[in-house]
Amino acid sequence: MKQFVMPLVKNSLRPVVKMTNWNNFRALLDTGAYFPVWTDDEHILDDLGGRLVKKDIFFGGFGGTARGCLYELESMTVGGLIFPNTHIIACRDLKDVPFQLILSAAMFRGLIYEIDDKNHRLNITVPDKESTVRNLRIEDSEGRVHILSHSLYPDSALSHS
Repeated sequence: MKQFVMPLVKNSLRPVVKMTNWNNFRALLDTGAYFPVWTDDEHILDDLGGRLVKKDIFFGGFGGTARGCLYELESMTVGGLIFPNTHIIACRDLKDVPFQLILSAAMFRGLIYEIDDKNHRLNITVPDKESTVRNLRIEDSEGRVHILSHSLYPDSALSHS
């Protein structure tokens, strides 16, 4: 088993993680979210080596349907987790939020994660049968967006629309 800890922003009413090992971004951990969502300027994704995959996709979230652009990032690091060639939706519908990214529950499939609000940290445990290298794909087929998420090991796959 591998374990690591990420600091939470103090005095925040929501679990906002300080991503100190990935450009010092702040990310909301949303356990009800399927898709990781970028909430800041899309030009930052370009600067990070992101590639626009598809414009104007519709996806479920935020109490209804939202619209965004699908990007592929060369790599994203969340604590000790590595997401190579990962997909993310850039959503223009969110304004003035104190974070650049929404981390979805699907990103932590097969892992143990604990929000320790008292000590201001996110504890993540990677069981022996899981990998720290995570594969995450968002696909849009015939107007329906779905996510494919699994670790390096093939028996932990998840697909959800």
